[in-house]
Amino acid sequence: MTRTTATGWLLLAPLGLLLLLNFLTPIALLLTRAVQDREVATAWPNTATALRDWNGAALPGEAIATMFARELGDSVRAGTFAAAASRLNFEGRGWRTLLARTGAALPLRQSSVLKALQAIDPRWGERETWLAIKRAAGPYTDFYLLSTVDLHRRPAGDLARVGPDEAVFVDAFARTFGISAAVTLLCVLLGYPVAYVLAGLPDRAANVSLIFIVLPMWTSVLVRTTAWMVLLQRHGVVNDVLMSLGLIAHPIELIYNRLGVYIAMTHVLLPYTVLPLYGVMRGLTPVSMRAALSLGATPLRTFWQVYLPQTLPGVTAGALIVFILALGYYITPALIGGPADQMVSSFIAFYTNQSLDWGRAAALSLVLLLATAVCVAIYARVAGMRETVLR
Repeated sequence: MTRTTATGWLLLAPLGLLLLLNFLTPIALLLTRAVQDREVATAWPNTATALRDWNGAALPGEAIATMFARELGDSVRAGTFAAAASRLNFEGRGWRTLLARTGAALPLRQSSVLKALQAIDPRWGERETWLAIKRAAGPYTDFYLLSTVDLHRRPAGDLARVGPDEAVFVDAFARTFGISAAVTLLCVLLGYPVAYVLAGLPDRAANVSLIFIVLPMWTSVLVRTTAWMVLLQRHGVVNDVLMSLGLIAHPIELIYNRLGVYIAMTHVLLPYTVLPLYGVMRGLTPVSMRAALSLGATPLRTFWQVYLPQTLPGVTAGALIVFILALGYYITPALIGGPADQMVSSFIAFYTNQSLDWGRAAALSLVLLLATAVCVAIYARVAGMRETVLR
């Protein structure tokens, strides 16, 4: 390693350390929650350890039941059983009530703790109740990741789909990718002619025009989305203009539906398509176009076979940027769309800020991150293949 290279690495070290501590580490810690299952093990550590070794073929023995009753009583008196109860509620309803009722009846006076627990509530005599605690005993689990694809494990350990009322995440991911793909297509279709016109302008006019393209990016997404709410509402500017022109007889619904989401997201993300396209188009020379025209090709054929292939790097780069940004959108669908238009980010925000289900939020984030990584890998593969063909 040369002295110049070593100096460069030393100069980059503070920036790398800052990036590691303030960006990569928090994200990694959040994503690990997707496979961690610590609530039950934290509240009842000895019971969790014992249940991991229990084969589940019959009810647990008196030793496990006694250990559980003692730790449950301690956690109830300390007020630390709430997190474990919330985690077990994911296995089925009524766990908080069951644990609170059992904790209130402690300490037990009977010689058989297991029978005493059954006397408090018959569910303690069911193997499925203890299997639910075993599944939540941690320290690691696939529960949250399975839930992101609407699956769960039965007491026997095999996989099954959740009930129709709980199967929401597969549809949410399909909706997220569908909306992102549609917005990406709209941005490419609208951004390509805009970039083409800008690339053909003189330098002075092009620079002024670019200011108007970039200017909305300096405005908050929330402000732009709120502006579209004003424009698209039933008696907003858009409906008033359409009615004054005689194009419609009655106001049409442009907000709180998928159409409004498409309009607002396309407006917000359009500059991310125009700028890469403009950069590529501005660097092209008209020599190849003139040569094709001089050889008898029609303008349409010249564009399709000569000009468009040269601009594909800008198309793919802009489409990738827009698609990745659209995958993580939250504010615009939340304000402009209806209940059937919410994307995965809305669920992540809900589980993070309202239900405090960090495990499920982390699992959804991890799946979304993996999907983004796949998109980048596909783009890199396609770009590499294109470079090989061009050579």
